[in-house]
Amino acid sequence: MLAHENKIDRCNICKHEHTTNYVEAKPGIKIFVCEDCIEAAKYNFIFICMNCGKVYLRPKKFVISRLSIPELRSAYLKCEDMQLIQGLDICMECDPQGIAEYMNDRRMTGNA
Repeated sequence: MLAHENKIDRCNICKHEHTTNYVEAKPGIKIFVCEDCIEAAKYNFIFICMNCGKVYLRPKKFVISRLSIPELRSAYLKCEDMQLIQGLDICMECDPQGIAEYMNDRRMTGNA
């Protein structure tokens, strides 16, 4: 987590608090995260759509219990004690058709 002394912005997760704490999702793209949301990341996986900014908080135990792909489940179990904020390329809010097409492609190839 970085703090930039000259820049204060609204938290991209809760959209209420102002903070200087941020992470750089991609070069030049900063995600500002307040202390409360950093704390929430201890118990939740936080996903943020890099396209529209929609945020999804999901309890870690719930996410892990629903994973059916062994490799993915193993990866998330290893991250259970970490505070993660994951960027998504698209989400159901901004591109429902894109998500549906992606899932259909996965089903057709047997990787769902």
